[in-house]
Amino acid sequence: MTSPRVAILGLALESNRWSRPAGEEDFKSACWLEGDAILREARQPTPAMPMEAAAFVKTMDATGPWEPVPILIATSLPAGPIEQATFEQVLACILAGLEAALPLDAAYICNHGAMTATHMFDPDGEIVTRVRQAIGPKARLILTLDLHANISEQMVAPCDIVVGYRTNPHVDMIERGEEAAFALRRMLAGLAEPKTALVRLPLTPASVNLLTNAGPYGELIDYGQKRQAEHSGAILNVSIFGGFVFSDTPKNGIATVVTARNDRELAQALANEISERAWAMRSRFRKTLMPVAEAVAHANAGKRSPVIYADSGDNPGGGGSGRTTELLMALYAVGARDVIYGSFFDAALASEAHKLGKGARFLARFNRDRGQAPWELWDLPFEAEAEVVGLTDGQFIGKLGLLQGRKVNLGPSAALRIGGLTVVVISARCQTADPMFFEMFGIDIGKARTVVVKSRGHFRAGFRPWFPPEQVREVDTAGLTSPVLERLPFEGLRRPSYPLDEDATWASCG
Repeated sequence: MTSPRVAILGLALESNRWSRPAGEEDFKSACWLEGDAILREARQPTPAMPMEAAAFVKTMDATGPWEPVPILIATSLPAGPIEQATFEQVLACILAGLEAALPLDAAYICNHGAMTATHMFDPDGEIVTRVRQAIGPKARLILTLDLHANISEQMVAPCDIVVGYRTNPHVDMIERGEEAAFALRRMLAGLAEPKTALVRLPLTPASVNLLTNAGPYGELIDYGQKRQAEHSGAILNVSIFGGFVFSDTPKNGIATVVTARNDRELAQALANEISERAWAMRSRFRKTLMPVAEAVAHANAGKRSPVIYADSGDNPGGGGSGRTTELLMALYAVGARDVIYGSFFDAALASEAHKLGKGARFLARFNRDRGQAPWELWDLPFEAEAEVVGLTDGQFIGKLGLLQGRKVNLGPSAALRIGGLTVVVISARCQTADPMFFEMFGIDIGKARTVVVKSRGHFRAGFRPWFPPEQVREVDTAGLTSPVLERLPFEGLRRPSYPLDEDATWASCG
């Protein structure tokens, strides 16, 4: 028996419609691996690439002979739509690599699933469709996606199986890469002829309502896994995608994708059942946020437990700028004490702090280089006397949660003491999802009464040792990722859609 030839590729971007468009440099500064560099990185103990792709490679290595055909893995931090020229360049590279590698037994695609482009709504679907055309109808096609993917028919129909994350905060990427590899091995051995069904709802909650440890979304995913188990192997995968409403596309909406071993009607029936359950609980996909005024008052309250605030409107992990100053200015104005705040993306300020050196006192000018682009609307300038209390190169290995075991490079970074606040300033835009954002300066998180993070939800896994759910507050700040959807100028989203439209309706097709 010959070893199966399996192509490996991916283009991963979570697009926020209102953020700065993503170009080639955004991918090359995050992850751009071609050819054998993919395999070398995947086999590292701490790979600087999508963890599910690395896990796929390692699992294929461990489960039998194979001939990997690595083509291109490119990822960007969340941003706006991918620029047309960059998308066409990457797609051309992928298709040329596939053409040169034919014949292939399979292809594995590692995408995020919530990408848009300046010239189209569904570049993820375009990639999947073109890959299928390139490899032919008989080769197997495996797709892994983030659970915030916006699922289209064009993404699902060409695939043999679609495998989505099950956790938010995301901590199961390795398991999903392993699952994708095991599924491919079953198909190649003739043990499965997968049939897939998709149901997408007009239900588009903000990301803060899509946690999986508790709440309606977690219950829904648990229900899907329970029903999969009850089918005793007849169902290969149940993936329930919460979507990313800030992409503002017609493919937004909670989507259930079910893959059966060989029975399409069974897959469709289970997808309908789960979707009906999701629609019945739609009113639970809402959340009340803490107003800024209440947050700063609570920060100065006397006897209370320590708390962690999520700057919900400015999550770099959802395309936020990482530069809004609303909550920072409010805390400073009331003289809040024992606060650690991170992480503010301002390379110019971090560079100045490094030039001045530790112990220097100076006037810290936040957002001095602010422009007039629409995505900079909330990046208001702020000035305050500061002391440089810490300097690092911003490089570390993630400790907990989303970034655990991954190489992180924030560029030159500084800790500034501003009144009663210690503010971490970084040179690479990134959400504060890991305690190392503070601990790289020797900051003791346990001594802070108030921690503020520019993150939506991934901080929950990274900071749980100090802040269990009852000590978490999501603050209603303005920005590109505001969970108050009524404030955003949606154009591409299909309407009516709940919760934006209370009168939205849906009925199963049976």
